[in-house]
Amino acid sequence: MSLILKKFVYFPVISLCFCSCTQDKSKNKNMNQDNISKTIIAMEKTALEELNRGNPSGYLKIYAKDITYFDPFKEKRFDGLKKVQIFYNSLQGSVYVEHYEMIDPVVQVSDEIAILSYNLVSHIGNEVFREKCTEVYRQESDKQWKIIHSHWSLVQPANGKE
Repeated sequence: MSLILKKFVYFPVISLCFCSCTQDKSKNKNMNQDNISKTIIAMEKTALEELNRGNPSGYLKIYAKDITYFDPFKEKRFDGLKKVQIFYNSLQGSVYVEHYEMIDPVVQVSDEIAILSYNLVSHIGNEVFREKCTEVYRQESDKQWKIIHSHWSLVQPANGKE
């Protein structure tokens, strides 16, 4: 086979292999990101459901030791798991949410970091609380996802209207 003919035959074959491998990697990455998103949303819902029954320990299980936490009712940030535990212990048995809606959860994934953000509507008796939540998860050395930063804020209606 001549050199020119070999180039015309081999180049398309090599190009097809390269494109196929790139597409497979991209597809695997998207599948992995989907799995991570589903895992993180499920972890968040499990912790949230425990909290809604008066037990904040569900979150304590998925917080990293170096957690930073902003609570919508506290002025200052809590730094470290110990400080968050003390605060959460004071809440034990005091939160009872009858129904909640996690609205539009989005997980953005990059290497060992995933950011979950969503709106939360909680129904407590005749009251409705609307919050925004951002959770930064880190994949630890044991491959478990832990929250390293948590930020909750209340949604304030504009001019008294929603």
